[in-house]
Amino acid sequence: MPKVTFLPMDRTVEAVAGSTLLEVAHRHEVLLEGACEGALACATCHVIVAPEWYDRLEAPTEEEEDLLDTAFGLTATSRLGCQIVLTEKLDGLRVTVPDYSVNMRVGTAHACGALSFPMLVEKKG
Repeated sequence: MPKVTFLPMDRTVEAVAGSTLLEVAHRHEVLLEGACEGALACATCHVIVAPEWYDRLEAPTEEEEDLLDTAFGLTATSRLGCQIVLTEKLDGLRVTVPDYSVNMRVGTAHACGALSFPMLVEKKG
C-alpha cells in the first residue's frame, strides 16, 4: 500500500492503490475539500506536490490545467487531488494542502488545511 504524507499537518496515511488522492484524504479525514466530489468541476482539492515527486505523476490534462488556473496559491507543482491516482510507484508522495481554497460555484474563499484547524499541526521544537 502506498503511503502519502499531507503537509503542513505532517500526517502520513496508507492508501489503496488505484484510489485518488482526494479519496484517500477523505477516507483518513485529512482536511482537503472536494466540492465537486472528484468530478473535475472545481479546484477545491488543489494540492502542491513536493517538487521531487511532481515528474512521477501522470501529466495533467488540459481540463485540469484550466481548473488549476482558478486555484488559490497556484505553483509550478500544483495539481488537483481528484486527478492524482495513487500507485505503488508513488509510495512516499508528499503534498501540501494550501492555506486557502476558492469555491467558484458558490463564490467563496475560505481557510483550509492548518489555518482552519491549527490543533492538527504538531508544534515542533
